[in-house]
Amino acid sequence: MSMSGKHHRGGVSVGVLRNVDMWEAELIINLRLWCSGLSGRAQVYDAYSTRLASSSASQEFEIFERLLNSISTYAHRPLVHHDVECSCIGADEQIFAHLVATASSGYLRDASLIATLLAGAAQAEHIALLAAQVGHTSKRMALSRPQMNASAPGPSYQLH
Repeated sequence: MSMSGKHHRGGVSVGVLRNVDMWEAELIINLRLWCSGLSGRAQVYDAYSTRLASSSASQEFEIFERLLNSISTYAHRPLVHHDVECSCIGADEQIFAHLVATASSGYLRDASLIATLLAGAAQAEHIALLAAQVGHTSKRMALSRPQMNASAPGPSYQLH
């Protein structure tokens, strides 16, 4: 977990990546990469540019960045995340994934309420609208991923 010495509730493990839909696991990993700095952000951009049409990749990545910048700017506290390789899902990461899933399923009022767990209420609706767009894009990107052999084991993730 990326935490500085003391216990942060936002990092408490609430699940594991292998138990969520592939698009949600990739969304959480992209969140972690984005939070890790410029090289991580470049990796996320590469994922967008290889999985989406070149005409929309930059615009969709910009929406992803606007969502995370909005959450970061208006957050109640710093967003806590696990290391990129960790198989656990932290509480803040789960809230983020649930926000995106709820918004992209069309439940914008509920998504706005979920957004208030991460950021100020004045920005909740804006965050929910961005989350809906990010969710639609994340699902599209997961569909464009080459299918794995059904008999092959799932991806492995190093703990913490």
